[in-house]
Amino acid sequence: MHAYRSHTCADLSTENVGDKVRLSGWVHRVRDHGGILFIDLRDHYGMTQVLCDPDSTAFADVEKVRSEWCVRIDGEVKARAPELVNSKIPTGAIEVFVRDIEVLGASKELPLQVFGDQEYPEETRLRYRYLDLRREKMQKNMILRSDVVSSIRQRMWGRGFKEFQTPIITASSPEGARDFLVPSRLHPGKFYALPQAPQQFKQLLMVSGFDKYFQIAPCFRDEDPRADRSPTDFYQLDLEMSFVEQQDVFDTIQPVLTSIFEEFGGGKPVDQEWPQISYKDAALWYGSDKPDLRNPIKMQVVSEHFAGSGFAIFAKLLEQEGTQIRAIPAPTGGSRKFCDRMNAFAQKEGLPGMGYIFWREKTADSVAQELGIPVKEAQAKLKSGEVEGGMEAAGPLAKNIGPERTEAIRQQLGLTVGDAAFFLGGKPKAFEGVAGRARNVIGTELGLTDENRFAFAWIVDFPIYEKDAESGKIDFEHNPFSMPQGGMDALMGDPLEVLGYQYDLACNGYELVSGAIRNHKPEIMFKAFEIAGYGKEEVEKRFGGMVNAFQYGAPPHGGCAAGIDRIVMLLAEEASIREVILFPMNQRAEDLMMNAPNDPMPDQLMELGLRVIPQD
Repeated sequence: MHAYRSHTCADLSTENVGDKVRLSGWVHRVRDHGGILFIDLRDHYGMTQVLCDPDSTAFADVEKVRSEWCVRIDGEVKARAPELVNSKIPTGAIEVFVRDIEVLGASKELPLQVFGDQEYPEETRLRYRYLDLRREKMQKNMILRSDVVSSIRQRMWGRGFKEFQTPIITASSPEGARDFLVPSRLHPGKFYALPQAPQQFKQLLMVSGFDKYFQIAPCFRDEDPRADRSPTDFYQLDLEMSFVEQQDVFDTIQPVLTSIFEEFGGGKPVDQEWPQISYKDAALWYGSDKPDLRNPIKMQVVSEHFAGSGFAIFAKLLEQEGTQIRAIPAPTGGSRKFCDRMNAFAQKEGLPGMGYIFWREKTADSVAQELGIPVKEAQAKLKSGEVEGGMEAAGPLAKNIGPERTEAIRQQLGLTVGDAAFFLGGKPKAFEGVAGRARNVIGTELGLTDENRFAFAWIVDFPIYEKDAESGKIDFEHNPFSMPQGGMDALMGDPLEVLGYQYDLACNGYELVSGAIRNHKPEIMFKAFEIAGYGKEEVEKRFGGMVNAFQYGAPPHGGCAAGIDRIVMLLAEEASIREVILFPMNQRAEDLMMNAPNDPMPDQLMELGLRVIPQD
């Protein structure tokens, strides 16, 4: 018999009754039932119940074991009585009577329990991640991750892509985030960088004649952490293709991701239609370039209804150049209680509040107030038809702008009795983020968001440039390596009107994919950087390898990258990306388990020619 096991803890069934077996695993829990000891023995594959009574020579040793001890047991498989069968586990029809036990690894008192669903502080979970990973949910998440990566590889190979590995140590090449720098021992005073993405290398592969490339690539960025972003490193499905247009990239990645979400999404429907929405429209309708389309709410511009109105705040605001008033429709949200909640939400977001109108059936109270008569008289007038009933608009804004304007707003937004609308104004970039978050809250609280599906949307037509509000300087707003729509001709006009062949894919409110058709022509690239204030010499210094390569017959090419961590986070229905990463950093970019970052040894610094300057 094998030194540690003849079977795993998921293998045994009634077919094994009477067999002598050997199992190894961890003591999940121990139960004492009147002198008979029951142990749930767990390994990576499953759980088997083992038992021991005083008649066994191993009883005294079994009495000593505690939760999470690693043990090996020898025993005999027995059938459980019908009324004791546990149908929740594959081995629930049998149990193993222990004849011998060996402790392979005893455990100290546990800082967190593996058994059960207790909540622990993140600091504890990350410091003892190896224990946290023993928990059933975490085991499932990491197996899911492995299976997703395996399935992606199979699907990419099936579509004719070749997998290549690009360098991990390279030159610093800022791509929108901070680099992690690596000092060079052989070249004192100089530094390598960990790649933010394989961007330049995969483009060079296209110049090298490899038609379809992919890899499951590690990427390194020194970023501030978020729930959906790691502060140090992440993995992405990175791909690039030659002789393609934007739609070719969409047609390549869509079936891959659709199949992944169908295979691992737990039966949730996956939308087959992936609309293409311009960046401009996404900002207007959803307040975000990663909209959650499960929420049907679309925001609209309603400036004309407030211009010159009795609501002075909005009316004066609209006298300023570049300002707008936008409405967030809220079907079924037409109660003062809900409107007050949303007003409180806006205040938490740092705004003075959020204007609103809601529509209701005309009441005797409102008629009495409007006509200055007693409520009973108003009731009589409504009943007799002397005062017309029906719908009325309520709320502070409605009183200020009057019935004609509120009715025009209602008709534009397609609202009715029991509905509401919320309003934000100013320069769009200043309030779009808050408006987008308000839209999400409204959709969730009113039950409008269908949380039982995966909804995808391509966001396209990103502007390449933006103007700094204070300095007036033109700089890149998005990927500087995107081919401008219209090529060189587009760069001869207003830079703020130039759109790029750049695209993102959003799913359920998260950005899953980002990519572009690349600017592969040196003369267009130099011009694009010149507009943003970067001279030819600086471009050659920063991106010399790629610029040089493009002068030797570069093909048109493009691609994208899909975030593995976010994909698995959505499939696992987790709110934090750290739940699907084996050994994540905490919110302060620290590895509490390995004590990183740590202080270098003096001889290491000396060898590298570095000195650490203490921070005040």
